[in-house]
Amino acid sequence: VVATSQPLAAQAGLDVLKAGGNALDAAIATVATLCVVEPCSTGIGGDAFALIWQADEGKLYGLNASGPAPAQLTADFVRSQGHETYPPLGGLAVTVPGSLRGWELALNRFGSMGLDTLLNAAIDYAANGYPVSERIARAWHFSTEKMSRQADSKRVWLPNGRSPRAAELFQNPEFATSLRAIAEQGVDTFYKGDIGRQIAEAVQADGGLLTQAALANYQAEWVDPISVSYGDDFRLYEIPPNSQGLTALLALNIAKGFDLPALGYGTADYYHALIEATKLAFADAQAFIADPKQVNIPLAGLLSDGYTTTRRALVNMQTAQLAKAGDPPQHGDTVYLTVADGNGNMVSWIQSLYMGFGSGLTAGTTGIQLQNRGANFSLQAGHPNEAAGGKRPYHTIIPSFITKGGQAWSSFGVMGGFMQPQGHLQVGLNMMEFGMSPQAALDAPRFRWQKGMEVASETIAPANVRAALAQRGHQLI
Repeated sequence: VVATSQPLAAQAGLDVLKAGGNALDAAIATVATLCVVEPCSTGIGGDAFALIWQADEGKLYGLNASGPAPAQLTADFVRSQGHETYPPLGGLAVTVPGSLRGWELALNRFGSMGLDTLLNAAIDYAANGYPVSERIARAWHFSTEKMSRQADSKRVWLPNGRSPRAAELFQNPEFATSLRAIAEQGVDTFYKGDIGRQIAEAVQADGGLLTQAALANYQAEWVDPISVSYGDDFRLYEIPPNSQGLTALLALNIAKGFDLPALGYGTADYYHALIEATKLAFADAQAFIADPKQVNIPLAGLLSDGYTTTRRALVNMQTAQLAKAGDPPQHGDTVYLTVADGNGNMVSWIQSLYMGFGSGLTAGTTGIQLQNRGANFSLQAGHPNEAAGGKRPYHTIIPSFITKGGQAWSSFGVMGGFMQPQGHLQVGLNMMEFGMSPQAALDAPRFRWQKGMEVASETIAPANVRAALAQRGHQLI
């Protein structure tokens, strides 16, 4: 099984499974194709995370393929450029793209095929073209102004001076050339070769500090997944900081202290409890999540039963409230795909440029668009996530995984920036607590806490529920 947001990419992964590849092989073929056919959302100029279940070991592995800021970067330098918050566009926003090192690390450990095989579909679509789907055409159009600013971006992404329309054939021969080089010469050509040179030059020409040395020195890493239990049998897993997966676990810990079935699925009480848990979780996440290589994150304290009890006690079931970070005891636009093979191996993989087309920069003649992950750094002096050289920023993209009785049960994820932990909470509960199928769990109405008291609610939620939430002080948008 291969599930993702674009059918050509899903088919590429399925073809790999049919040819004898395993789940990891299929995941890489799928995400590589997504880098071609869904370029607003992802590319090899971005980062990736994964949770990989190995059936023969009965073990879940975590992969962090997010890159750091250039060593020369300081928050003082960014502030000296006139910025009060970290700029979301241009050269300063570009951190080291980590995804390809993640592909390499995962394939070396678990793959059975090489990039010379797994990139075939991506190369074909880049060289010969693919029909742009309706949703992607709409997202592409929204980035027209951003991609008009730099000549290389305008040439590659706005042929004939505009974004492609739905059903038009789009080709990226420059990207096809880059992918062929990677397939033939390996990932080093991206980080240490001519592609890396062009990336560094493009960033520096737009005011950034990224060097090819920073690219050459980068390595992805294996990390231990973090988790909390739910009920007697379930356990929800996330990637640890610098990813925001912790947010989903904090919210679930608070939520599981309520009798959710008794509140009534889909009622105002049910949504209110989850919204308030979510706000408390984000308050702590935004206060504590950073790069654990540079700051101490009190993970054990944040996830402890005692701390969770104090946070849950702050929920007033009659009134919506603003949330502030607690004091835990001291003891870190997107595509998502999931694959399961016939041997029971599963891969939960997420990869992104962050905002639509990332930083707006394209690296020379490589056809590669560059991420803007630096936008999630803080410029608040002394904040754990304050921008610094060699530091990885707070990261929004998170894969998820659920085990039941210690065995693989669900490999899943959602997309959408800060919606992701909220989606993990809601979709996970739909399946674990209320026994919904994956499709039903995804189709069910969702909320999205935005900021303060603002909450977006899907219009298919009943009008009486929305009215009751508004009466409690939630500002529905």
